[in-house]
Formats: sequence, C-alpha cells, structure tokens
Amino acid sequence: MALLNSTSPTRSIAVPALLLLSAASGALLLFCLLPSLSPSTSCSCSCPATSTTTTTVTTTTTSSSPKSIPTLTSPEDVLWLKKLLAQNLLVDLPLSQAEWHELRKGINPRTRAQQLQDLLNFHGIAHYEGLEAENHTALPCPGELLVEEHHSNYGEPWAGGRDVFEFLASATNLSPSDMVMEIGCGTLRVGIHFIQYLDPNHFHCLERDKLSLMAALRYELPSHGLLYKRPLIIKGEDMDFTKFGEGVSYDLIYASAVFLHMPDKLVWVGLERLANRLKPGKGRIFASHNIKFCRRLGGEECKRRLTNLGLEYVGVQTHDSLLFNHYETWFEFRRLKV
Repeated sequence: MALLNSTSPTRSIAVPALLLLSAASGALLLFCLLPSLSPSTSCSCSCPATSTTTTTVTTTTTSSSPKSIPTLTSPEDVLWLKKLLAQNLLVDLPLSQAEWHELRKGINPRTRAQQLQDLLNFHGIAHYEGLEAENHTALPCPGELLVEEHHSNYGEPWAGGRDVFEFLASATNLSPSDMVMEIGCGTLRVGIHFIQYLDPNHFHCLERDKLSLMAALRYELPSHGLLYKRPLIIKGEDMDFTKFGEGVSYDLIYASAVFLHMPDKLVWVGLERLANRLKPGKGRIFASHNIKFCRRLGGEECKRRLTNLGLEYVGVQTHDSLLFNHYETWFEFRRLKV
C-alpha cells in the first residue's frame, strides 16, 4: 500500500506531461511541413508569402475591376452572338412590316406619342394617388424623357454612341483613371459609355442646350445607375471652361459633330482655351465629320495658327458602326512636341 501510495501521484502527473510533449512534437512537425505545402516557391520565413494561384482573390486583381472592362467589341464577341442567334433561329430577319407585325402577336405596340399619353392619363399601371403621389418618387422625371423621345434627336441611331466610344477609347489607349472632356455631350449618347468606364469625377462636359441637359441629368444618369460616378456636366456657351476648375488637364477632349455647327472664330477660341488643358504626350483632341474651321484658312495658315496654340494636326481616321451601315471620320490633334 505504501509503494502504491508513493508512486500513484507520479503516474497521475506523468500521463498529462506525456500528452503535452506529444502535442508539442506534433505542432513542431506541422510548423516545419507548412512551408513545403504552401504554393509559394520561397523557402524563407522572414516575410509572408503572396499566393499567385488563380483561385486567390485580391482587391487589385478581381475580374470585376474597371480596368478589366473591354473598350472594344472583339471578333470573338461577334462570333459568340452570331452562334447564339443561330441557336435561337434568329438569323433571318423579317422582310416586311407585315412580317414584323406577325412577330408581335399579342404585343400591343405603342408609339412614343402613345406611351406619353398613357403616362399622362394613367401614370404607371399601379400608382399612388393624391398626396401619396409625391412621397414615393425621389427623382420625378417628365414623361417626355421617360418615353425616350430624346433618343430620336440625332441623325443616326442612338446605338452609334457606343461606336464613338469604342473608337476613341481604343485610339487613345484610354484607362479608367484618365480625364475626358466632351464638348457638347447632348443627351449623353456617347458620354454615357465614357461615364460607365471612367473612374468617378473623371468625365466633364460643356453643353448649351437645356433640353439635352434635362435628358442627361434627369433620365440617362439615374436610369443607368451612374449618379455615383459624379460626372461634371455644365451648361455653358462661348467655350467657357472656367467652371471646370483651374489646373485640370485632360487625356482626351472630343467634339462629335459639334464644330461644324459653330462659327469658325468660336472654334478657334475653344482650341486656344483647351490647348493648355491637354496633357502633353498622350493627350489628344478629336473632332468628327470635318474641320472646315481649319480648311477654310488653307493648309499653311491653319498649321501656323495651330502652332501658335501649341497644337499640331496628327491625321484623319475612320471607324465603322457595329450595328448599322455607317462610318465616321475623325480628325486628331495633339500638343506640339518640345
């Protein structure tokens, strides 16, 4: 009994100690094995290894980053859509109005004028009455804008705005962090695509037409969910860019079918005011359709005036439309190389 009593406490302490020793040995073994199991090729333990596998998700390489958004429709994109159209038997288009009407079947087609009248008479299918009608709509929009009448204010389809964006963005190797100025952005037929692509606060526009500004600000920006992009769109005339702030410089300044509607003298005033706002090297000015303001002066005189402004003519480019038979001509300018 004396022997058992003297040894029993020793056994009760030795068993936990053995377990602790085994656990410590296992932890040490696991710690030594971890570097060999890591995807990193480094064997140093002095700093944390960064995983480079495709399954690693970081805030700088995620596929939803704006820098991963393509600016051009690729041949692969076109081929994919053509295959999908064929799969759904949509390759052959209707040849007459009667065939288009047959496709509608139970659909009740409404013109924009009819849609507008419906809105004025019935509002939405389900809508609030009386005082409640003013308490549930944060940004009330006029019916004329809701039925998108402003999409027909151009001499070509609204879809052509995407064509202009793709051309200019690729021609200038545009990145989301670049600054862009549009002279006469109208209802954002082109500008909406730049705003979607660029970082917040990186799109500026000078527009003189009140109806166009209403459509841009009260309908296009909210309906596309782009209020958070905070584009600076200013009403103004006479090429006055002072409201955009001092020290702002642009990677791209463009005017789509605007200069041809302006007096030559005003175009030159605008170029003079914009020349110093154009970034050296990469910065470009693009004007579409024609440059009569320059050609009416003659080649040498135009070159002299551009040189005095610190600008030079680069050349002319054209681009095709993705969706309809159309091409557009663009004239390119840059700051003089020092």
